[in-house]
Amino acid sequence: MEVIAPLPDYAHRARRNVVVLILAQAILGAQMPMIFIIGGLAGQTLAPNPCWATLPISMIVLGSMITATPMSALMQRFGRRAGFWCGAGGGAVGAAIGALGLYHASFAIFLIGSLVTGIYMSAQGFYRFAAADTASESFRPKAISWVMAGGLISAIIGPQLVKATADAMAVTFLGTYLTVMMLNIVGAGLFLFLDIPRPRRPEVGAPKGRSRREMLADPTIRVAIICAMVSYALMNLVMTSTPLAVVGCGFQKAHAADVVSAHVLAMFVPSFFTGHLIVRFGAPKIVGAGLTILAAAGAVALSGVALEQFYLALILLGLGWNFGFIGATTLLASAYAPEEKGRIQGINDLFVFGGVTVASVASGTLMNCSGTSVIAGWNAVNIAMLPFLVLAGASLIWLSLRPKP
Repeated sequence: MEVIAPLPDYAHRARRNVVVLILAQAILGAQMPMIFIIGGLAGQTLAPNPCWATLPISMIVLGSMITATPMSALMQRFGRRAGFWCGAGGGAVGAAIGALGLYHASFAIFLIGSLVTGIYMSAQGFYRFAAADTASESFRPKAISWVMAGGLISAIIGPQLVKATADAMAVTFLGTYLTVMMLNIVGAGLFLFLDIPRPRRPEVGAPKGRSRREMLADPTIRVAIICAMVSYALMNLVMTSTPLAVVGCGFQKAHAADVVSAHVLAMFVPSFFTGHLIVRFGAPKIVGAGLTILAAAGAVALSGVALEQFYLALILLGLGWNFGFIGATTLLASAYAPEEKGRIQGINDLFVFGGVTVASVASGTLMNCSGTSVIAGWNAVNIAMLPFLVLAGASLIWLSLRPKP
């Protein structure tokens, strides 16, 4: 009879942290599909110019970009738990300000709330890095992938909460923002169970690692950041416009919620096996597959505006993001030393969310102001994907053709 050896303590710790982060991704993460479903629709009712409809989503991403580097430094000094609590607090305060903006029909107040919500989005971006902190080298891709899979639950919870709360109060979407506030307050308690040691202060003479300039000169790091930025930005570009396109083509808000729900499910369901695929085939090949699927999503979206075409395009968009972004994250995690992670993770998310900010601003402009109809705007959004897919694909090919050190 074969005896199975018990897992060592560090392996138990890694798995416990993964479970906590999966639950955080599921509960706290539910606010992101909620906000992305209603942000553009609420903005369209409050904004003085329809071209600014997606500006609230852009402000969330801008807030995330601004706080990415400080959040990384905070976690490097005080630990992951402190950073994640700060993120949940930002999510709660941002939702409260957004609710106030809706109540007073003030677009300016609503935008301030969106900007503060970006603090949560920034912190959520570090869940995947936290999963790798206590994981062994062989477990790391699976840990990152499984934590991302927690978004599967948020993809189910978030849109259903939108359906239940969007018209629950006299002011449309006010109940949704109050629900987001409560999700942050309740979900913050999960981090009491997180067991990631606070980083030690470097001893005198300890290696300090490379400077930011030196790390950005590393070909692997450079390509990982480009591919992560393109994967996330293009996903956001199309997803942000989707509710406007679905409703603009004559379908209901509930249809828009269902399409986004299918998209978010496609973003996270593959995470159950993405880590295994990366271990078997390598991160660069999985990133390449993700970029190819993103191109297929754009092709489907350009083929028509029937409801089933919205569904298929957004499902492919989610799958392409999963392969591209998780693959790029794993590629990045393999290219830095422990003493360098506080610097490079913040730089990575600064570039990623900077790209997403530009994409979300461009999304509303392309959708509402680049053509004479909803269909023309939707086509413009999807055509805009092409040059960035070429950039990311070319950088990946360049990396694969370089002589291996």
